Amino acid sequence: MYKYTLIFFVFLLSSPLLAQNKYQIKGSVLDKKSKEPVPFAQVALYKLGEDTPYTGVVTQENGDFILQAEKGRYELEVVFVGYEEIRKEVRVRNKSKDLGNISLSTGTQTLDEVVVESEELRQPITADLEGLTISPDQTISNVGGSLLDVLRNTPSVDVDQEGNVTIRGSNGTNVLIDGRNSALASDLEQIPASAIDQVKIVNNPNAKYDAEGEGGVINIQLKRGKDLGTNGKAEVTLGTRYRLNSNLNINHKTDRFNIYGGYSYRSWPRVGNSQTTRLTFDNEERLEQFGDRSSNDREHTVNLGGDYFLGKNKFSYEGAFNTETESDFENNFAQIFNTSNEDIILQYNRQNEETEENYALDNAFIYERLFDDERREFRALISNSYRDQLENQHIDVYSGTINPVGENPTGQERSTTDEFRTTTVVQADYVQPVGEGKLEAGYKSTFRSFDNDYVYEVLNPNEGWIDQGEVSNRFLYEDQIHALYAIYSTSLNNLDISVGSRLEQTFVDTKLYNTNEENEQQYLNLFPSLQALYNLNDENSIKFTYSRRIDRPGGWRLNPFPDIADSLNVRIGNPNLQPEFIHSMELGHMINLNRTDVTSNLFYRHVDGQVDYIVRIEDGISYRQPTNLNTSKTYGFELITTSQITDWWNVNASYSIFQVSVDGTNLDNTFTNDGVSWNAKLTTDVNLPYKIDFQLTGNYTAPEIEAQGRDLARYYVDMSLQRSFLEDKANLSVSFRDVFDTRRFQGESYGEGFSQTFEYKRESQIVLVTLGYNF
Repeated sequence: MYKYTLIFFVFLLSSPLLAQNKYQIKGSVLDKKSKEPVPFAQVALYKLGEDTPYTGVVTQENGDFILQAEKGRYELEVVFVGYEEIRKEVRVRNKSKDLGNISLSTGTQTLDEVVVESEELRQPITADLEGLTISPDQTISNVGGSLLDVLRNTPSVDVDQEGNVTIRGSNGTNVLIDGRNSALASDLEQIPASAIDQVKIVNNPNAKYDAEGEGGVINIQLKRGKDLGTNGKAEVTLGTRYRLNSNLNINHKTDRFNIYGGYSYRSWPRVGNSQTTRLTFDNEERLEQFGDRSSNDREHTVNLGGDYFLGKNKFSYEGAFNTETESDFENNFAQIFNTSNEDIILQYNRQNEETEENYALDNAFIYERLFDDERREFRALISNSYRDQLENQHIDVYSGTINPVGENPTGQERSTTDEFRTTTVVQADYVQPVGEGKLEAGYKSTFRSFDNDYVYEVLNPNEGWIDQGEVSNRFLYEDQIHALYAIYSTSLNNLDISVGSRLEQTFVDTKLYNTNEENEQQYLNLFPSLQALYNLNDENSIKFTYSRRIDRPGGWRLNPFPDIADSLNVRIGNPNLQPEFIHSMELGHMINLNRTDVTSNLFYRHVDGQVDYIVRIEDGISYRQPTNLNTSKTYGFELITTSQITDWWNVNASYSIFQVSVDGTNLDNTFTNDGVSWNAKLTTDVNLPYKIDFQLTGNYTAPEIEAQGRDLARYYVDMSLQRSFLEDKANLSVSFRDVFDTRRFQGESYGEGFSQTFEYKRESQIVLVTLGYNF
């Protein structure tokens, strides 16, 4: 049962959008043929995705114009009777921008691009006060891939073999779809890269964002269609092992409404292998375990949305539907040896066939009030999403052999998992100018449910399939988070500052149906935040951010029943798990030069109640369970550069090094560890003759410690080529993933009486060929 509560008031101020300094955008409009100035042409600036102008002017008699704008991404529109309309995307960073001469051609046909004397720096990654903005379309190796491929190429972000995402060494991230909590975010691989407009990485979120997420927020902004008229893009990718990824996106936009939609189909077969070696010292045993896996994932995704303007009112709908069918086959075989004489104590083969069907639906209704004073904003939304997953497993066990060719199984098992997730959000936000600053306030309620029904059966030759009550279980997790926030931000000469807080009331209910055990928690927390940006001059600025955050354990971590897909390596949840509380600080410096941007950050994170997986060995079986430790501390340095070396060569590089210290002395003195880790990422673009773009992407992640061991180094190189033709309406891309076949996941752990190593290798050396066409 949901409990409803009244959350009273927030007195402190909080920081979402800083009241930023405005910068000049200037240029000159000329007649393309005569080179004469065009006076009184209309120049308008739109925020990306908006239909109402942010600001606008008319050109002077000499064709010059000057606009004022805050930092951000805009679309510039130049219109004059008898000339073709001009449009161009403009990025405003920490300095004024000179667009040079913009040439207008006579006629009535809309131009695809503007002619500007100075070239725009190609930037797949940009940094600002909050974090990083990723533009997937500007990285060729993302073509034909998914959101996970985009994140793999993002500074400070790491993606493991199961698709789990970590930021600066923290796996607690809050993933949003278009700024909303959504059940679709539980499977990031289902979102094609071609459907993404931007990915925003917010390392130290302000009070407008949920306090959830130790590592910060990942906000995925999907494409909505922003050009007038009817526009679209079709893309098809073919790859090795008969991989297929096809996408179609289209929109129709007028002054009154915008309708957009898309469809994608993905068939992604893959193979992989794993191996584990474990030594147990008390009984002198060595486990050697190997596995081969093959799978095929087929998905259909449809998204549909629209905006309608009625006077000062804007009504919007955003929706998405995904259906997925996955089939897996895993062949595991294991042997246990006596280390003193190498005699075989036990050996077996375990063959697991698994099928999975998933359905996901997301709906959001949004209302925005448009004001004459563009500094005022009001936005309200209600959204609901769900994901239904049905998984069936059939396991054949062959005891006494690792090569059961022609033999009948000595045991059979099967299981069914029916999992249902729902997320409902009600939210309202308002911004009001106050003097030289602005006050922002808002309310948000989030209702989530996770219902997992697991049935595990073993075949008895005489009695048939028998339910194993000690393993089968149904676990229900429900939570409510009600929040109020208020934000005040202002500018004092060269200093932009924002300070405030967020108040969240949390209710958590869990129920284990097998035993009728219920667990209820409720807590009220205040999460202050501070952001400051000091502009030394047009090129240099210094930033400081602080926030207090929370990471709540989800249903999978709380469910106490075991996952026994691998009978010798069992994962168990922990119903007594408590949330983590995080203090996070960052001090950074940003340099914006003509052809080079450099961002450097010092960061520190202190976590109370750090959650880590603890491994224990009982009767030769490894049990892995999440547990609260005392604390963890992470501090490090990050450097991100974007540079245009020449007119034909761009380089984007990032480097991050950090120290992690884990204190688990509340469990045992052995659960204490510390170490240094680092990662580096490089993307370089070269414009070759015949309009061919060449791109090389390299990633390296150094070993990283955990409470009982460490993950080993991971590294790989991708190479891509792309050529545009048909007046840049079409492009052909070839991507070589993991050129040297080095991407694998390895680790080691140790504890009282045991040591263990593992390696997991998923097929990563693949070739993708993509053809795209814009119309």
